[in-house]
Amino acid sequence: MPFVVILIVIILLVVISCIKVVPQAQAFIVERLGAYQSTWSVGLHFKLPVFDRVARRVNLKEQVADFPPQPVITKDNVTMRIDTVVFYQITDPKLYTYGVENPMMAIENLTATTLRNIIGDLELDQTLTSRETINTKMRAALDIATDPWGIKVNRVELKNIIPPAEIQNAMEKQMKAERERREAVTRAEGEKKAKILVSEGEKESAILKAEAEKQSAILRAEAQKEKMIREAEGEAEAILKVQQANADGIRMIKEAGADEAVLKMKSLEAFEKVADGQATTILLPSELDGIASLATAWKQTSK
Repeated sequence: MPFVVILIVIILLVVISCIKVVPQAQAFIVERLGAYQSTWSVGLHFKLPVFDRVARRVNLKEQVADFPPQPVITKDNVTMRIDTVVFYQITDPKLYTYGVENPMMAIENLTATTLRNIIGDLELDQTLTSRETINTKMRAALDIATDPWGIKVNRVELKNIIPPAEIQNAMEKQMKAERERREAVTRAEGEKKAKILVSEGEKESAILKAEAEKQSAILRAEAQKEKMIREAEGEAEAILKVQQANADGIRMIKEAGADEAVLKMKSLEAFEKVADGQATTILLPSELDGIASLATAWKQTSK
C-alpha cells in the first residue's frame, strides 16, 4: 500500500513537471531526444517526460548591448577609441539557438570590425561630425550580418568618441580661440549698437530742444504781441477818454453860455497843452481876435 502511494506521488510529480507555461515576450525551444522538436510561444504546453526537454528560453524583448571602447584608425592615421551601443531583438528563436554558438560575442566582434571598416574611410574631422552617418551604416551592415542568426538590429549608436590626448588639447585650444573670437565680435557689435543708440538719443534730444526753443519763441512773440495790443488798446482808451473829457468840457462851456474871452482863454490853454512843457517858444497869431474867430468857428462846427 505505501508503495502504491509513493508511485502515485511520483507520477503526479512527473505529470506536473511536464506542464509548462510560457510567459509573455518569451519563447521556449523544445528538443526531443536531442533534436529540435518545436518552439513554444505564450501559453500552456505539455511535453513528453524523459523524451522532451526545454533546451533554451529566449527573451523576445528588445535588448541593449553596451560594448567597451574599440581602438580604430582614421583615414589620416589618427588612433581613437569608440564605444558603441547596439539595440537588437530576437525575431527567430530557433535560428538564435542554433545559428551561432555565442550570439553576443559574435555581435560584439562584428560591431568592432564593421566600425573599423567605416572609420577607416573617414578622416578625423569627418568622424567627429558624422555620427548619424556612421550609425546608419553600422545598423545596415549589422542587420544584414545578423539576419541568419535570427537577430534584428534596430539601432546602433556611437556612445563616446575618445581621440588622443594631444588632439583633445588642440581641439580645446581651437574651441577656446573660437569662443574668444565670437566674444570679441559680440562685444564689438554691442559697442556699435550702443554708439548708434547714443547718437540717436543725442539727435532726438537736439530735435526736442529745438522744438522747445521754437515753442518758447512762439510763446514769447505771442506774449509780446498781446502786450503791444493791450498797450495800444490802453492808449486808445486813454485818448478816447481825454477827447471825451474835452468834448464834455466844451459842451459844458457852451451850455454855460461862455463869451469870446473865455473861448480865447481856452484856446490859450489848448496851445499850452500842445506845447506840453516841451517847447520854450509858442507862436501865436498877431491878433488874438483871429484865435477867437477860430474858436468861434470850431464852436459853431461842433453844434
